[in-house]
Amino acid sequence: MKKILMATAASALMSGAAFAEDVKVGVLLGFTGPLESLAPHIAGGAELAIAEVNDSGQFMDGSTVTAVRGDSTCVDAAAATAAAERLVTGDGVAGIVGAMCSGATGAVLTSVALPNGIVQISPSATSPGLSTIEDNGLFFRMAPSDARQGEIMADIITSRGINEVAVTYTNNDYGKGLADSFAAAFEAAGGTVTINAAHEEGKADYSAEVGALASAGGQALVVAGYSDQGGSGIIQGSLDTGAFDTFVLPDGMVSDILTEKFGSDIDGSFGQHPSSANDGAGKLEEMLAAAGIDGTSPYAKEGYDSAAVLLLAMQAAGSTDGAAVSAAVTEVANAPGEPIGPGELAKGLEILAAGGDIDYVGGSDVELIGPGESGGSYREIEIKDGAIEAVKFH
Repeated sequence: MKKILMATAASALMSGAAFAEDVKVGVLLGFTGPLESLAPHIAGGAELAIAEVNDSGQFMDGSTVTAVRGDSTCVDAAAATAAAERLVTGDGVAGIVGAMCSGATGAVLTSVALPNGIVQISPSATSPGLSTIEDNGLFFRMAPSDARQGEIMADIITSRGINEVAVTYTNNDYGKGLADSFAAAFEAAGGTVTINAAHEEGKADYSAEVGALASAGGQALVVAGYSDQGGSGIIQGSLDTGAFDTFVLPDGMVSDILTEKFGSDIDGSFGQHPSSANDGAGKLEEMLAAAGIDGTSPYAKEGYDSAAVLLLAMQAAGSTDGAAVSAAVTEVANAPGEPIGPGELAKGLEILAAGGDIDYVGGSDVELIGPGESGGSYREIEIKDGAIEAVKFH
């Protein structure tokens, strides 16, 4: 049996947000910035889980949950910190789903969540550096570390007979962490990285960056960037000059924005993003689609799962106190216990209220390892006829 300390939970209940009070949860994502096209789907996932919990009437003696959005902008750490501070001190949120990008996530954790004792669950931050950041047990993520994605990407590239690539990465924690992880794995497999160069977001002209990449050469260009800004700028410059016509697309680049911009011009390009092939994934995609949300969009399912795990942990702890919730997160997210999938949050809440154990599987096959992060599976994709198509899962 899992060991939730019921006496502690009972006393915490007296000081937590129970007895039909309103519990606020921050949804802190990059609603503006280089991944703004993905944020609405992630937020929609989180808010669908919150609505499901409210509809159940089972949450903490009938308490309701309200989502409060904040804009982390993805790449502006100061703006992310200010938004998180407003959520905590102004709106009084009891937990945070977010942030979205790795640098903003680390800044919010260090400056806001940690000093205020707030549990923070990111659906999408992937920097390897977040695995070892000081968090007092308050930080979790539904996304796997890019230490894993780098290895998967190297495997996918070599399986396609490509042994020489150029790499460009967005100049932040996410980009550098992924580029370094990939380069190490690719070179260990016998591949050659001709250049590993940073680019900045938001520039109007990437001709200098593309020129350097073209001079180094390679059979393909790995673009470890963001689809809405720098990554697309690099691809546009490459197509305009004929520098590259095959692009490797990690998670930050897998977006309909990319195919809307380039269509079949990037056919044959390929990549990967965290995703699950379990039964819950399909069910959750259907649930999200019914709510007008693209469940295949990167991290939309993890948005739902992040909010679900946060609220189930509060139920298990009988409190919104950060330390109590933190202690319960892994208990509700991992085996043993009754498996809980998407659309079954009422069942999970009921079991926990009765003192039982659950194993939240969700839509992204949740199982937390090590420092509270997903072990991770990935969907390999390819651009065919101007559209993103699934190839297989890794």
